[in-house]
Amino acid sequence: MGFFQEFKEFAMRGNVVDLAVGLIIGAEFGKIINSAVNDLIMPPIGKALGGVNFTDLKYSLGESAASMQLTKAKEELASATGDGIATATAAVEKATASVAEFGETVSINYGNFVQNVLNFLIIAMAVFMVVRIMNSMKKEEEEAPAETPANEVLLGEIRDLLKK
Repeated sequence: MGFFQEFKEFAMRGNVVDLAVGLIIGAEFGKIINSAVNDLIMPPIGKALGGVNFTDLKYSLGESAASMQLTKAKEELASATGDGIATATAAVEKATASVAEFGETVSINYGNFVQNVLNFLIIAMAVFMVVRIMNSMKKEEEEAPAETPANEVLLGEIRDLLKK
């Protein structure tokens, strides 16, 4: 059997296709839940806590290295003369770009962590509810008495007549 034929059989198995559909639906379901958390649930909680936006919560560890370089470069530019002005200006521009990229302070953004934990808990609860509903539907199917085929009923009647 060729490689491509074997791959085709693997890819077209029911389990693989079901998994792919589940992943796609799960990804979209995650987007819906994230939107519900960010747009519907968190704003009232933030307002109740005094207008707090969880993603803005952070603990500052101090000035970043990029910010310190910018301060140093500005000091060098202020004291530069002649040909040193061009070099100091380039250093200030480079440090300014670095500050724009990395920020002025180093901080621990615990608000993002809190937001992601809440997203996870809500997604986990939603998935639990879906699984619970599906399990209850399976129990109803299992509890429903199966209809006995007509030929088995006839065979049972014949058996009972033979016993008499």
